[in-house]
Amino acid sequence: MATIKQTLDELMTLDGAMCAAVVDSASGMMLGSAGSGVDLEVAAAGNTEVIRSKMKTMRSLGLQDVIEDILITLGKQYHILRPSARKDGVFLYFVLDKQRANLAMARRKVQDVDKELNF
Repeated sequence: MATIKQTLDELMTLDGAMCAAVVDSASGMMLGSAGSGVDLEVAAAGNTEVIRSKMKTMRSLGLQDVIEDILITLGKQYHILRPSARKDGVFLYFVLDKQRANLAMARRKVQDVDKELNF
């Protein structure tokens, strides 16, 4: 099992990692963060709305499923949002430099650290 700090430190070891956060989707507040390059407080609050909106849309469509991750591809960055499988109402937010990152490895790393995250 890993703490929030250990989880974030592990994410930051990946090539292209810029910053990461563990976010409470009920409040939009960060439970922990690492790295720089994005205003993580603003991003945490804004991406909370992305998660809430997708959940609302899934309910409206009657989809009985879970979000594995949400990928936002920008011109220079990848943003990965992954609701935690270990703690309801929490998600991991990971920002990577698109030129240096391997997207498949990043998605796998977020999945792996989520499995070990302990609250």
